[in-house]
Amino acid sequence: MKSSDNIYEAQGEIGVGKTTLVKKSKGLGDTIEKFTTATGIGTLTNMAAAFVGKDDCGCAGRRDKLNDMFPYKK
Repeated sequence: MKSSDNIYEAQGEIGVGKTTLVKKSKGLGDTIEKFTTATGIGTLTNMAAAFVGKDDCGCAGRRDKLNDMFPYKK
């Protein structure tokens, strides 16, 4: 598997001279994960899970399930 299959380089988006590697979405779950991470919702759900005594919010499982149900075509 080539690295270009999984990531692409986004230059100039974050700052001058910075390069960020972004994973390509395999399906809807990855896209939702990117959105919740960018907006801070992911951090909030992790804090809420910790508050109620859970180790994990279950986001990874939901992401994988959504990727299986709604994959992006190649």
